[in-house]
Amino acid sequence: VQLQASGGGLVQPGGSLRLSCAASGFTNSRYTMGWFRQAPGKERVFVGVSWRGGQIYYADSVKGRFTISRDNARSTVYLQMNSLKPEDTAVYYCAADSRLILSSIYDQDQYDYWGQGTQVTVSS
Repeated sequence: VQLQASGGGLVQPGGSLRLSCAASGFTNSRYTMGWFRQAPGKERVFVGVSWRGGQIYYADSVKGRFTISRDNARSTVYLQMNSLKPEDTAVYYCAADSRLILSSIYDQDQYDYWGQGTQVTVSS
């Protein structure tokens, strides 16, 4: 099982980026796919998740600005980030797991598979 995150970069405040997480080695549609981020000097935190049951959830800090979508045919999950703020600067990670129950989707320790992370910098 491998996850490959991409799409990070430098963007001005108010701008947009779309991150991708390409999965290989498993059936994407059966997995919960999550996004987490780690800002400099801080712990990694939950951003959003596409649960295998179909629902999508977001952290309050990104709700209304970020959108998760998935293309199961391409085994890829996306994180569309709009209205970016300097505080969104972080390394963004995608994660996957096949057995998560709904109450565990916010807990990064419950995810078995992780991508390598992609840097997002929001700065003028």
